[in-house]
Amino acid sequence: MKTKLLNKNVVAWALYDWGNSAFATTAMVVFFPVFFKQYWSAEVSATESTFWLGITNGVASFLLAILAPLLGTLGDRGGSRLRFLLGFTVLGVLSTAGLGLVAQGQWQWAAVLFALGSIGFWGGIIFYDSLLIDVAPRERLDTVSGIGYAVGYLGGGVLLAINVWMTLDPKFFGFADVTAAVKASFISAAVWWGVFAIPIFLVVREQAAAPGDPSRSTLRQSFAELAATVREVRKYRAIVFFLLAYWMYIDGVNTIQKMAVDYGLAIGLESSSLIQAILMVQFIGFPAALLFGWIGQRISPIVGIFTCIAVYACVTIYGTLLDTAKEFFIMAAATGCVQGGIQALSRSYFGSLIPPGRTGEFFGFYNMMSKFAAVLGPLLMGVTALVTGNSRTAILSIVILFLAGGALLVVAARQPKSVAGSVRAAE
Repeated sequence: MKTKLLNKNVVAWALYDWGNSAFATTAMVVFFPVFFKQYWSAEVSATESTFWLGITNGVASFLLAILAPLLGTLGDRGGSRLRFLLGFTVLGVLSTAGLGLVAQGQWQWAAVLFALGSIGFWGGIIFYDSLLIDVAPRERLDTVSGIGYAVGYLGGGVLLAINVWMTLDPKFFGFADVTAAVKASFISAAVWWGVFAIPIFLVVREQAAAPGDPSRSTLRQSFAELAATVREVRKYRAIVFFLLAYWMYIDGVNTIQKMAVDYGLAIGLESSSLIQAILMVQFIGFPAALLFGWIGQRISPIVGIFTCIAVYACVTIYGTLLDTAKEFFIMAAATGCVQGGIQALSRSYFGSLIPPGRTGEFFGFYNMMSKFAAVLGPLLMGVTALVTGNSRTAILSIVILFLAGGALLVVAARQPKSVAGSVRAAE
């Protein structure tokens, strides 16, 4: 018998995505990159500000990627994934709010606060993703994961629309100018994140923590468990091949996301048009993520992921032919149709492979691969551009990542789920 889908645990869990997506849209994608260049570091050379911002965020991202599996294991051993999520949420919320208080010229503080906010955002996702197993009925993983991403797209899009309105008509909202409106946007993103995070801590409860040796500290147990997982990785062949596939195709996804705005500017689009495209992706992503959750539940998550990979490959090829704003919006719309779907189904399929009691640890590996999935794409594009001298050919090279990811996904799907599957079958 199927359990009720939209119970209080699922709603509270999804609301966290509604809240933290404000950081991804308002801060990370739209306002911070522009405001950093035009306001905080306006008196600094573009190359110097870009260098230090890159160093700050690069180091933060690298450290978080390296520590992700250990953090997940710590959460499992101590039964404290919610406490870790709370800690990263507080860090992210306070850092994001702090951006609204940074004065002009203080680019160093802006860079540090943004890096800390990013750590809070991505660190929290490790534990938020792992809680999918706690809130979703086993037979509804795909649907619930899709709901989470759909709600996140909608929540991030709603606040971004309000924030854009604030900057277009600051007087209407009582702000002196656009600068004040942008600063208030950072504070609003922090409040949005913090308020909608509250339900997950009041409602959701973790499954029982994995047993450990009471004579050993949680940290020592976590290191031992992590080392054991690395040694026993051959038992998890389906997980290993899926992580490799995920690394490949999500690198392609990330590269397209990072490339889109610069490419839009290169073909002459105004920044206002790019913001409209980003908003369009958010609101298309809402129903699309729900649809792919349904596809994963009713047909197969693998079929859904393959469909998304095929669309992304076509989008990449189409991107090499772009010349007009209309064509850019077509590409953005196609991306919005599959961006949430590939994320949601990847998360739920991976969740179905994980051994019980070790969700934090394994989602730590999952998020580690996600953080490292920003290396191959830019490198591939750079080498191709250098060899061919053609930027459009460089973009086309990203198709290789989707082909490799799809091939590895076939291998992963053919592996027996002996460890996770046999245990769950017995439950």
